[in-house]
Amino acid sequence: MSRYPAPELSNLPEDIRAKVLEVQAKAGFVPNVFLALARRPAEWRAFFAYHDALMLKEEGSLTKGDREMIVTTTSAANQCLYCVVAHGAILRIYEKKPLVADQVAVNYRKADISPRQKAMLDFAMKVCLRSHEVEDADFEALKAHGFDDEDAWDIAAITAFFGLSNRMASFSNMMPNPEFYLMGRVPKVK
Repeated sequence: MSRYPAPELSNLPEDIRAKVLEVQAKAGFVPNVFLALARRPAEWRAFFAYHDALMLKEEGSLTKGDREMIVTTTSAANQCLYCVVAHGAILRIYEKKPLVADQVAVNYRKADISPRQKAMLDFAMKVCLRSHEVEDADFEALKAHGFDDEDAWDIAAITAFFGLSNRMASFSNMMPNPEFYLMGRVPKVK
C-alpha cells in the first residue's frame, strides 16, 4: 500500500477508528489514505478537518462534482496516481458520467464538460502550476461564468490542499484501492 506501514485499525485512537469504520460502512472498503495518514493521529485529524471543510461545505456555487473535478484535474497535473484514481471515481459518480474523470485527467480542455467548468479548471490549473501569475483578469474570467470571489477562494483552496495531498501520496507511494478503478464506470446492479 505504501512505503510506510499503515497502523492496525485496532491500534488507532477511538475518534480515528470510528471515522474509518464509518467510511468503510459507506464505501464498502477503507480507502488507503485513511490508514496511511493515521500513522500520525494529530496530522490525520488536521488533514481530514480541512478536507471536510473544503469538500463537504454547502455554501458557494461549486457542486460536489465540481470539487472532485478540480481534484482530479490538478492531481493529474501533479502526477498523483492515488488522487487521480480515487477522486476520479468519486467524480464519475457525482457527475454520472463514466468518461469524465479520464477526460479531465488527460486534457480537460477537450473533456465533455461545460464552459463554466472549463473556466473553473483554467483557474485551478493556473493556481496549481503558476499561482504566482494569478491576476485580476483570472478573477474576471471566473466572474463571466457566475463565480464570485468566494468561489475563487474555494477553487484555489481545493487546488492547494490537494497539492499537499498529492505530494504526500506520491512520496509515500500510496496506492489506490483496486475498488476505485471500477467505481462509476458501470451502472450499479440493484
